[in-house]
Amino acid sequence: MTAKTVLIVDDEASIREMIAVALEMADYRVLEADNAQTAHAMVVDDQPDLVLLDWMMPGTSGIELARRLKRDTATAELPIILLTAKSEEDNKIQGLEAGADDYITKPFSPRELVARLKAVLRRATPTGVEDTVEIDGLRLDPVSHRVSANGEALDVGPTEYRLLQFFMTHQERAYTRSQLLDQVWGGNVYVEERTVDVHIRRLRRALGDDHQHLIQTVRGTGYRFSTKE
Repeated sequence: MTAKTVLIVDDEASIREMIAVALEMADYRVLEADNAQTAHAMVVDDQPDLVLLDWMMPGTSGIELARRLKRDTATAELPIILLTAKSEEDNKIQGLEAGADDYITKPFSPRELVARLKAVLRRATPTGVEDTVEIDGLRLDPVSHRVSANGEALDVGPTEYRLLQFFMTHQERAYTRSQLLDQVWGGNVYVEERTVDVHIRRLRRALGDDHQHLIQTVRGTGYRFSTKE
């Protein structure tokens, strides 16, 4: 399976380091932030699979960030585990009501953390997310990150891969350049809409004569992935 990405948000470097070591040993990819503002930008840009979020931080607290993430439709489904020194039941309820999927009281053992994290990810991973997609001989394997056409491997760049994966899992719908930027690049990335056109051209070239027709230009709107003429 592809390594899951976990964002650790804690203002104490020693806590982040302890958690990062435990997660990397368990084969997770780790991102770190020491405040809520940086964490929110990383959630948008890097799209982690789960956030480990310290309740008490200077400035915007972890619970405020959790509420903000759950209010935004783009991040509402992102699993969150709150880390806190508060063990009282009222605080636990407050954290869960803010949208946290679980709650771990400090101090905790790395083994307990990893076990709880695995359980939350298992509940949160939708069925089929890592399933291979195949359309008209074009095959995309999210686990190995490979694309092939009629059994032949294709050389597809990382951005073109994400673009193709989005298209193949969202067929027959037209998307504007702005929508594609949000979905594929992330809403916090400031690039020209015409950048989409450049990567569409590269993707079509990578797909070759047999499959480039699947990426259709929709005049006045943007692009669509379709097997129909």
